[in-house]
Amino acid sequence: MSAVITGMGLFTPAGRGVEETFTALTTGRSGLRRPPEGHPARDSLEVAGVLPEIDPRSVASGPETKVLDRIVLLALLTAAEALADAGIEVGRDVDPDRIGVIVGGVGGMSTLESQVLARAERGRPAVSPYLLTGILPNMPSARIAIAHGIRGYSSSVGTACASGAQAVADGVRLIRAGEADVVVCGASEAPLFPTFADTFGNARALARGWDEPTEASRPFDKRRNGFVLAEGAALLVLERAEHAAARGVTGYAEVAGYGVNTDAYHPTAPRPDGAGAAACMRRALALGGVEPAQVGYVNAHGTSTKLGDIAETTALAEVFGVGGVPVSSTKALTGHLLGASGVLEAAATALALGRGLLPPTYHLDDPDPDCEADHVRAAPRATRADHALTNSFGFGGQNVSLLLRRTSGPARRAATPAG
Repeated sequence: MSAVITGMGLFTPAGRGVEETFTALTTGRSGLRRPPEGHPARDSLEVAGVLPEIDPRSVASGPETKVLDRIVLLALLTAAEALADAGIEVGRDVDPDRIGVIVGGVGGMSTLESQVLARAERGRPAVSPYLLTGILPNMPSARIAIAHGIRGYSSSVGTACASGAQAVADGVRLIRAGEADVVVCGASEAPLFPTFADTFGNARALARGWDEPTEASRPFDKRRNGFVLAEGAALLVLERAEHAAARGVTGYAEVAGYGVNTDAYHPTAPRPDGAGAAACMRRALALGGVEPAQVGYVNAHGTSTKLGDIAETTALAEVFGVGGVPVSSTKALTGHLLGASGVLEAAATALALGRGLLPPTYHLDDPDPDCEADHVRAAPRATRADHALTNSFGFGGQNVSLLLRRTSGPARRAATPAG
């Protein structure tokens, strides 16, 4: 059984919804900026991918509007958009017991930070009785299930920056195993608060010293000096192809294969030889029955870090040969949404195949000689590719590669974002 992407919900620094986001990625409209006055992380971040404020009343009512962590708000909004985009109403278009939900991410740590500070300042009475439901990593999945009456498989994934992509892989596995007809999967992240920002800043992992914030994220460029932390959510609706066809839906793309493995090398650094990443890509290709020469594009993890970009380039050369496949990283415009990045990039890759247009790596002005590849840069590139890969790599050596196959149907029209 094959799984197709029939819906997308995107809330990203580059845009909201399918059309706005893909237009930004192909026209160079950056979502990176200096955090505004009054933002809690303004003193910790020189540049970030900041979303607008969210009115909790758009997804909740009563006391809950005061206790939902931002990751839950983002997850609820994007889940509603993804289901609407797919044209799915639970109970009408799919059996509630045959739809699952898997949402990855690091959990509601901004809620934890605020509660720890409140207790330190005002003592035990300041701790909210809603603390636990604010910080548990399964809350985005649980809240989505509650909101839409989803009674099937529900879980969370915590594999750092590979979380969202692994949620997609897990969703494909459920559909292929016959355990679900539809799975809502992806990730939601809200890391723009002081303590989380400071840990990356003190590790000197963040981009710094840029007069123009929109140019701070520059994957594979010789001048790159770190990644740009960003918030956002991306959720996909995966659907058994036969189930979608019965509804008259073709979908954006098929998730034809996936690779999931672990470097077993270091808590934070990638293997310099890229062996784990290369093996992961090969697994995805093998599961999809695709040879490397059939792949027409790779949306790279490409975070704009020295070690990460070089290791991924080395892995790409191992699988495809040097310059053997067009490569780009859309993080140049979105920043790094941690676990949500992989799902956003899977969405971008599916749209690139369907619309025949590869988004470039912007700000790649002077490619690092150690990152030699067929970079799509400066402007989009037309393509007739049928297959593409998107990579996600996380702390702990977590590797995920998703293989997408272009579908033959017409491009879907995205729903208008709600809320």
